Amino acid sequence: MKKRVLAALLAGIMVFSMAGCSGGGDDAGESSDTTAEAESTDSGEEETEIQVFIAASLNTVMTELAEMYNEDHPNVKITYNADSSGTLLTQIQEGYECDIFFSAAQKQMDDLEADGLMVEGTRANVVNNQVVVITLKDSGTKVTGLENLNEAESIALAGGSVPVGRYTRQALISLGILPKTDDPASITTQEVSDALGGVEISEQDNVSKVLSAVVEGSCEVGTTYYSDTYGYEDDIDILQTVSYDLTGNVIYPIARVVNEEADDAQTAAAEDFLAFVLSDEAKAVFDSYYFDTDVE
Repeated sequence: MKKRVLAALLAGIMVFSMAGCSGGGDDAGESSDTTAEAESTDSGEEETEIQVFIAASLNTVMTELAEMYNEDHPNVKITYNADSSGTLLTQIQEGYECDIFFSAAQKQMDDLEADGLMVEGTRANVVNNQVVVITLKDSGTKVTGLENLNEAESIALAGGSVPVGRYTRQALISLGILPKTDDPASITTQEVSDALGGVEISEQDNVSKVLSAVVEGSCEVGTTYYSDTYGYEDDIDILQTVSYDLTGNVIYPIARVVNEEADDAQTAAAEDFLAFVLSDEAKAVFDSYYFDTDVE
């Protein structure tokens, strides 16, 4: 019951409540939920609820997928907890009830598996993404990409524990701007600022907050995912699409999580929803939101 109560406390706030550059982010993740409610109880399925932890950059596309799923499964309530993958992993490790984990990076999924919290045989790679450098449309920035990021007056950057923050640091290492290290996530925001000549950097605790800081004009530039630019085409300019040669692949894995409190109906619903996310029907939706579904 403890885990179910903890999970329930996460519900209620959409992920797009963001902090800009002036306020900055903190190390504690800001969790948020969006729920796909059952509109009727006419199907033969038993009513149940599943807890799905998703990377913040998946919030919009997964909301649509939940709505599609509920058209055929109205008795399954899907509650999303959307935040940085590192924050979500910590919550699972601390005992928050979770049925499915959809991470923006392999590291967090590797840690979940190493901790024995993954249901064996359920892990799969779903989509690939790409890091982009963005600015507010007509901002007049001198920045053209990561190579001259030091020319920005202010930068919104996710922390190292956030996948997009780690990928950005890896790209800066590949360019020789940051020193080589076996763990790019260990490079602090202050160290990034120092390497860029002391430029002001506002650390954010998930990728959606980075996007918000740029869209609101609080920061001149930021690094997000290409998929995060969906719906903001009139508000922002993409200065650079960072190549995989610099970041490595940006693979999003998914897996079921060991949930000892789940009954048979909940377990069955989690299995079925995971299969739906991996279906060709879902792939078409991911493609429409700028994700790359050509992954192994």
